[in-house]
Amino acid sequence: MAIIGWILSFIALFAGLAMRQDMPIGGSVLLSNMLLLFALLACPIFWRGKPLGISRGQRIVVALVMLLSVPLVLLPAA
Repeated sequence: MAIIGWILSFIALFAGLAMRQDMPIGGSVLLSNMLLLFALLACPIFWRGKPLGISRGQRIVVALVMLLSVPLVLLPAA
């Protein structure tokens, strides 16, 4: 399970940094911040001892909410 956390953490970190470098679309700042936060949530070394009282289930729910809200960020402002 930890290897999946490391893989997702590195993917989200590099995607957030690449999105911050390019800034190709209107909501890219918010999307890059979400990816960097997702990288922090997925990093297993940081969450080993529940430092803030956040359990694994709560982190998974927050990560799913962030992933599912990406289409809302990418919608054009009307």
